[in-house]
Amino acid sequence: MHTYQQPPAPVSESYDWQLHGACRGMDVEIFYHPAGERRQVKARRISRAKTICEACPVIDRCAQWALDTLEPYGIWGGLSEDERAAILGVPNLRYPTPRGNPPAAAPGATDRIGRTLQLQ
Repeated sequence: MHTYQQPPAPVSESYDWQLHGACRGMDVEIFYHPAGERRQVKARRISRAKTICEACPVIDRCAQWALDTLEPYGIWGGLSEDERAAILGVPNLRYPTPRGNPPAAAPGATDRIGRTLQLQ
């Protein structure tokens, strides 16, 4: 069962992995949708972001962080908002559950290439 965790305290050891991300320094609009984005444009943007993530040395750490903190926006660790919601077994990461009830992990959750995720 996945339990919600607050983001780690702001100490460099908790965030140093981000210094090694393939996305570091890139335009954030590749990873986050702009207002009014249309379906085909969104699909191309997500595909482009995932291509960048595939070559990232911290892809697993990034995906795990986004799942642990219920990150509601953007592409993290090669996973879209909808993919993270599905892995966590919630309909929407912006409103995952009523207050005080963290989401339960979907049984046998896997990432986009079939690896079983270690939900904490």
